[in-house]
Amino acid sequence: MTHMTPRPLTPLTVGFDLDMTLIDSRPGIHACYQALSARTGTYIDCDLVVTRLGPPLEEELVNWFPPEEVAATADVYREMYPTYAIKATPAMPGAREAIAAVQAAGGRAVVVTAKWEPNAKLHLQHLRIEPDAVIGNLWAERKAEALREHGASVYVGDHTGDVRGAHTADAYAVAVPTGPCDAAELRAAGADVVLADLTEFPAWLTDYRETRAARA
Repeated sequence: MTHMTPRPLTPLTVGFDLDMTLIDSRPGIHACYQALSARTGTYIDCDLVVTRLGPPLEEELVNWFPPEEVAATADVYREMYPTYAIKATPAMPGAREAIAAVQAAGGRAVVVTAKWEPNAKLHLQHLRIEPDAVIGNLWAERKAEALREHGASVYVGDHTGDVRGAHTADAYAVAVPTGPCDAAELRAAGADVVLADLTEFPAWLTDYRETRAARA
């Protein structure tokens, strides 16, 4: 009898968004915008700002500053950010466990975020969340650049832009309605699965890996 040798699975790599997926950045960003408002003398509705986190900083600043001032103001904000935002920002429930679940399965966990990369790394270091790589300055479809480079087959995020990024990279889109987009919006955007939050991720990952192995 001839026995078929099972095809080896490609290594598992899972991408994660940062803001409102791994970290609850609302209190830190609120504080930083308040400080920016005081420094520039420009009114900013900080309560409104933190209801629509996800897109790049410049897309928010254009609501409060003239277009010609946005780039310079973004530099000021990023300079102020470590002082006001890092300590004020907690991890989301299940964040550490989600990263650990990927690594315990022999996979790699990579963070792909629109946030300026040095500040993204500061958040993760402060919270002792240890992914295998952190890639910043990428939003929506552009996140696919890093996901492809790292061979990610899954991307986890809280925004419809994250779903678009996953699909652009031909990755499985796992969504959590812990940010500005509710479950219905995420499903409508094409999320392959919507979890309540990251506390459900380890069990989902086990099921995903078993299904993946059965199809190999």
